[in-house]
Amino acid sequence: MTKTTPEPQLPPEALRALAEAEARRKAAAGPDLPPELGGRKGPEPVRYGDWEKKGLAIDF
Repeated sequence: MTKTTPEPQLPPEALRALAEAEARRKAAAGPDLPPELGGRKGPEPVRYGDWEKKGLAIDF
């Protein structure tokens, strides 16, 4: 028989802050970039602030 631990109870302030953060994430739109003609396929290579290619990040 497996014992389960009860979920920790968060104070109302923390729940409100989590709900507000979730609302801000939903409201924030991603960058509205025009389509690149002849560019690389896949996600934007500079999305983390450094150039990334094949999983390697290169800082200029």
